[in-house]
Amino acid sequence: MPDSVARAVRFDRFGGPEVLYVTEIPMPEPGPGEVVVAVRAAGVNPGESGIRSGALERLYKTTLPSGQGSDLAGVVTATAPGVTDFAIGDEVLGFSWSRSSHATHTAVPVTQLIPKPQALSWEVAGALYVVACTAYAAVRAIGVKPGETVAVSAAAGGVGTVTVQLLRHLGARVLGIASPSNADWLAAHGAVQVSYDDGLRDRLRAEAPDAFIDLFGPQYVDLAVSLGIPHDRIETIIAFEAAARLGVKAEGSEQASTVEVLHHMADLVASGVIEIPIAATYPLDRVADAYREVDRRHTRGKIVLLP
Repeated sequence: MPDSVARAVRFDRFGGPEVLYVTEIPMPEPGPGEVVVAVRAAGVNPGESGIRSGALERLYKTTLPSGQGSDLAGVVTATAPGVTDFAIGDEVLGFSWSRSSHATHTAVPVTQLIPKPQALSWEVAGALYVVACTAYAAVRAIGVKPGETVAVSAAAGGVGTVTVQLLRHLGARVLGIASPSNADWLAAHGAVQVSYDDGLRDRLRAEAPDAFIDLFGPQYVDLAVSLGIPHDRIETIIAFEAAARLGVKAEGSEQASTVEVLHHMADLVASGVIEIPIAATYPLDRVADAYREVDRRHTRGKIVLLP
């Protein structure tokens, strides 16, 4: 591939993973306040499936053809005039708000990047932003205090694994709603696994959670309300209509998308306080397969593209 050309994921119609393709694009050039990053790793997130399918079009408008991806980690290959925060050759991690990280190269504002800690692998660094900042926002939204009990749905998913560990780090007791196959992982990270089959409401009521974080869907918002949990102690990152209907919180990565939060969460991961499990990695050309796996919603940890 010549130096003047990059490769990027695109879709030009809404649909399933089959609408994704990889194409050559002109090599990005840094605009004011930007650097170009050669992407070494980029996380794959369920929210991107919602954008690609059109399900989230009311919230996140899409101009077709569209790029994809927000998480990224890589090496700076070019800088705009006047940029002093990073230099060519620096290893960085961060996020793109222009849906462009699923590519070999992308231009990113320096305000959306931090230096990559040496302790982080490329896979973990490239998967950090969405899960770390979303978990941070969700935990902050419920105002957790040490000793409180918090129920978390989809507790073994990408955001769930980070949320569980962050809650435990802050001294909370965690009820992780997940399949029995995830019981050992949850126990190893200090959480109590609670199966989501029949009888879930009764099992949770017996544990008397003080707060609830929903990472799966509206049925869990309804469940939290039915348990009598105060509405300001219920948070969902996905069930926006239910949140508006019931008056509960709906905060996510956008509410915590700052380099300060990213530094904080990267430090927790680099120091071993929080682990980000990597479920699978895929080359860029297999991006559709990566999303098929994500869309099954039974993956523990993160799926990552390696451009």
